[in-house]
Amino acid sequence: MYRNYRQSLFEHLRAVLGEKFQVELPRLTVEEPPKVEMGDYALPIAFELARTLRKAPCKIANELVAAIGSVPGFTGFKVAGAGYINCRLDRNEAAHQLAARVERLPQGIDFILVEHTSINPNKAAHIGHLRNAILGDTLVRMLRAANYQVGVENYIDNTGVQVADVVVALAHLQQMNLAGVERWMRELAARKERIDYACWDLYANVSQWYEAEESEKQARKQVRLDTLHALEVGGNETAAIAERVSTAILRRHLETMLRLGIEYEFLPRESEILHLHFWDAAFALLKQTGVLYPETEGKNAGCWVMRRAGTAGADGESPGRPDEEAKVIVRSNGTVTYVGKDIAYHLWKFNKLGLDFGKRVFRIYGTPPNERICWISCEPNLNDPTVEPSYFGKADAIYNVIDSRQADPQNNVIEALRGMGFAHEADNYHHFSYEMVALTPRSAMELGYLVSDEDQKRAYIEVSGRKGFGVKADDLIDKLIRAAKAEVDARHSERGEDDRQSIARKIAVGALRYYMLRYTRNTVIAFDFQDALSFEGETGPYVQYAIVRAANIFRKAGVTPEEALQQFESIDASPYFSGADGDSLWELWLLASKSVHVLERCIQSTEPAYMAKYAFQLAQQFSNFYHRHHILTEADPVRKTLLLATAAITQRELIRALAWMGMEAPDVM
Repeated sequence: MYRNYRQSLFEHLRAVLGEKFQVELPRLTVEEPPKVEMGDYALPIAFELARTLRKAPCKIANELVAAIGSVPGFTGFKVAGAGYINCRLDRNEAAHQLAARVERLPQGIDFILVEHTSINPNKAAHIGHLRNAILGDTLVRMLRAANYQVGVENYIDNTGVQVADVVVALAHLQQMNLAGVERWMRELAARKERIDYACWDLYANVSQWYEAEESEKQARKQVRLDTLHALEVGGNETAAIAERVSTAILRRHLETMLRLGIEYEFLPRESEILHLHFWDAAFALLKQTGVLYPETEGKNAGCWVMRRAGTAGADGESPGRPDEEAKVIVRSNGTVTYVGKDIAYHLWKFNKLGLDFGKRVFRIYGTPPNERICWISCEPNLNDPTVEPSYFGKADAIYNVIDSRQADPQNNVIEALRGMGFAHEADNYHHFSYEMVALTPRSAMELGYLVSDEDQKRAYIEVSGRKGFGVKADDLIDKLIRAAKAEVDARHSERGEDDRQSIARKIAVGALRYYMLRYTRNTVIAFDFQDALSFEGETGPYVQYAIVRAANIFRKAGVTPEEALQQFESIDASPYFSGADGDSLWELWLLASKSVHVLERCIQSTEPAYMAKYAFQLAQQFSNFYHRHHILTEADPVRKTLLLATAAITQRELIRALAWMGMEAPDVM
């Protein structure tokens, strides 16, 4: 509603500007007055026109107000301050508009490919991976709410260094061959031990093994390089070990993310990028367009390299030789770097490669008739006979959810696309970056880690998979559920065990997802268990509690939210939206009307934190409303109808906001 009235006002203003001043502004800005009694929109347009028209803003504002006349849905326009135009909605009409229908964004026309999670399949998912997955899943939910066609990918680097390290641990530290690894995996399953947890320890052990005495370092580094090369070539026992282990760990990753309501549609694997000759096709194109060249001198001699954007030679100038700043794409031993494989992969994403993955069913989410297929890449001759999705590999725009430390590789891919002549694709390649997740010292100690007196004074402690210091994602989720369950048990002992467990899960998942979303993406998160689960302050449980509180109102009143809104249709709320008390009531309606506007802002800025902030503010205002008005004992029947409708509108928009963030509220808390 808020968004629709704003759009209507903008269209009217553009017509007035053209007729009155012969001016066309491509973008009109809207702000909010400092107090709701001053109006619902504040337009700084007079300040924007002052230089062009060579008039004082206040004079322009007065001329505009005189020319605007009447606009449907608005009761008046008034000049304020040095030239702002405050616009006041017809509160009764706007409230009825909001109550009568659920506002949605118009149909999106593009196919957007969102890639997120992308955990190396070498050990258990950890707390940092959860921020990636939650951000990516929330972006997907928001884009779909805006009616875009969205595909969800989870890139699996099953031939990279991290997987190679686990293979080294198994083959060299544990002295296992393929048969031994398969037997070990069966034994783990029989003991109900998790392979991703077992490999967590192996990865930390092999990382320490690489840092042995100086005399051994070079030899062990060579073992790693040889293993990596064997994985890339494929068709050997080393690659077979990697395939078995990485696939088993991948299944565990998907189970972990499903606990948070996160699903995927396609799992492209790096092994197929190599074996299906994606890289060969990309390599030919990169050489043909001059993006890559062979280096014959300096530290990169024997490599194929790409000049970085902004360096000498990137704009047609002659670089100094050798160019020590060039990015290595193919190493001197013939192996392809991460960036090289990523370039090939993104050429496929934009349908510029002329090749495609085979696809087979990896897992099925849900049950008929609402089952959803997750595909995994394979050789074309292994294609599953089930109908496969046709839209993957044909993206109009892509969003890669990758942490900020990967900005350089991401920029390399963008510049490679641009250098090959794919400027449109480069412009629609978005690095959805974010900062790391650490632990507060208090949380680290709760997990059993020894924290020095000095570290206890720090704001946060960084986690490290190589050092084995960190929080496994499932351990974190389990701990949050246990803490929530203890609270639910104390408050609702009359409920059955399964019911209390379900309530605890919703609270815990909501707490975790909200905590990961409330901070802007460029902020380091210092995760704290107590803060995340608090029922007070800016937390998921606080927002969920507002929804539960509204549900209690309707239960006690003997009406449903839908019935409350139907009854509201027949009343005139105008008298109740005036005066100080009416302004306070209207402020809650106005905020509730902004959910779609906030959704649009989140998409345009790729910043989900705005939705988290909005949901908290709406819950906060609802709490103030709840304590200010005695809804169930209100004597005036018309006013009571308005108050119940206010609770219904707030609950509806809070439920929508939480759904866009992948959260739901239990029926009790």
